[in-house]
Amino acid sequence: MRHRDRSSLTWWWMMCFHVVPFFPGSTAGPPYSYTVFQGVDAPGSDIEHANTKDIDALKSLCNNMTSCKGFNSNGWIKSDVSVRIPTKGCDVYLKVPTFGAPQAPLLPQPHTFTMGATTLSIGSKFGFVTDCQSVLLQQAFDRYQLLIFSHSYTSKSSSPLDTVYVVVHSPGEDLQLETDESYELNITASPPNSTLKAATIFGAMRGLETFSQLVTYNFAENAYEIHNASWFIEDEPRFQHRGLLIDTSRHFEPLRVIRNVLDSMSYAKLNVLHWHIVDTQSFPLQSLKYPKLWNGAYSSQERYSIEDVKDVVTYAKGRGIRVMPEFDMPGHAASWCIGYPDICPSSDCPQPLNPATNATFDLIEGFLKEMADVFGDNFIHLGGDEVNTKCWDKNPEIQAWLKMKNFTDDDAYKYFVSRAHQYAKNEQKTSVNWEEVFNHFGSTLEKNTVIHVWLNSKTAAKVVAAGYRCILSNSNRWYLPHLTVTWEQFYDNDPLASIEDAQQQKLMLGGEVCMWGETVDASDIQRTIWPRAAAAAERLWSLANVTDHDEMFLRLQSFRCLLTRRGVAAAPVENEEARSAPPGPGGCLSQ
Repeated sequence: MRHRDRSSLTWWWMMCFHVVPFFPGSTAGPPYSYTVFQGVDAPGSDIEHANTKDIDALKSLCNNMTSCKGFNSNGWIKSDVSVRIPTKGCDVYLKVPTFGAPQAPLLPQPHTFTMGATTLSIGSKFGFVTDCQSVLLQQAFDRYQLLIFSHSYTSKSSSPLDTVYVVVHSPGEDLQLETDESYELNITASPPNSTLKAATIFGAMRGLETFSQLVTYNFAENAYEIHNASWFIEDEPRFQHRGLLIDTSRHFEPLRVIRNVLDSMSYAKLNVLHWHIVDTQSFPLQSLKYPKLWNGAYSSQERYSIEDVKDVVTYAKGRGIRVMPEFDMPGHAASWCIGYPDICPSSDCPQPLNPATNATFDLIEGFLKEMADVFGDNFIHLGGDEVNTKCWDKNPEIQAWLKMKNFTDDDAYKYFVSRAHQYAKNEQKTSVNWEEVFNHFGSTLEKNTVIHVWLNSKTAAKVVAAGYRCILSNSNRWYLPHLTVTWEQFYDNDPLASIEDAQQQKLMLGGEVCMWGETVDASDIQRTIWPRAAAAAERLWSLANVTDHDEMFLRLQSFRCLLTRRGVAAAPVENEEARSAPPGPGGCLSQ
């Protein structure tokens, strides 16, 4: 177990605390709230005894001490606060910056919200109601009814909450980068009433997820409840592109697993599945135009038909998630050559793809045209990374072609990228490329190109300064196979960290966490993704100043258990390495 200034705690404890908010500029005091854990042992570092046990006096003292992280009800001021399993010990008060509002038990945290102090009962005939004629929205209602109300229950309240009325201003079902995901959720306690307003059905889906996280089941009362009503939430994502890459070339992922990944993404409000579907190791994807391509699959059972892919795209859209395919070229493409050897330099040195023959470009053009109809997203990722041209140097035909064109290897690399971009453009698709393409060719690239930074986060500032849009996935922070990178490091990774100019900041589309497939398959993919991906999801959704580790830790513990209750195999938050098993017996929230 990694040693921290805090240990695991349960959502049950969260139900035991109350939040006392202070608002900047008001007469109530400085911008801190205090989360109270009742009757727990707190072995934190004691600074001093305050010579008082008066809680208000202790708060006032702690407010004015930068080193104070909290105190206990015995009067000890502390430089860190840890909590343990409930005992008969004293209460612990954790100091939390409010940034103008108290903290909510939601992940990702909404942009603005207010809450009250009433527990609101849910009626036994509760339902979502709307005038919006959308099949996708109705399917979302059905899905969230099952997610929220997993227990049979009754309502003993004479005045329960029976309905959430959902208002959608633009009922269209087109989902692209520009789609508005904002929403407003209002839950009043007296009288019980709730309205969810959204610009689009996809914004309404984000609001449904927020509502679902506010509902808890009371086993003692056999009732569903919403605590801290009334709630008023206004929310929207900080970044448009909030993605997760999965790699089905290094290990094949069954369709059921991909659907489960999509479900889990929607719970964290991620909205892009970057499907790195083929690579050097295998080509599992069917092409009707080039049927020999999937000869590169690992086996006849580790393949995706065209209809399979369409089903995934439809399933993802039903959860407000775009599917951006990646067909990496000219490198990372050896599996293409199994079915079509003419497009590769040689059988024993197969990549990068052969730029000296029209057969290569005819196949790429036809294949991208076909896939443009299968994947509806406006973005198509064309890779372009890690291009080692040694195989070109060994091929006499390619060498003769280079000489005829008066090309260097780098010229041929750019020529290849430019032709692939044109084919994508012909299909009204925006090309996305990995960072190396920008590093090699810079501002000579077509301005509509999106650059996906992974090698060095500081390159992002250069990309947007050159006028290109950017996606961040720096490998030292947002690569999920790096098991020793902690959730805190995921959380602290801000796409705008090195970009100060306001206009250039608008070119940062967001980011992705990357689940490369060398060491994951159906057995461990979800516990490698979660819960660390949730830390990145909040960074991409919530306001930039929502950064407190202690406060996030509480919500991340809760969210991890929400995932497990919903059938997502998320690993414990407190691990020496990501995806490690629980260290021993214990409740979900104490791991």
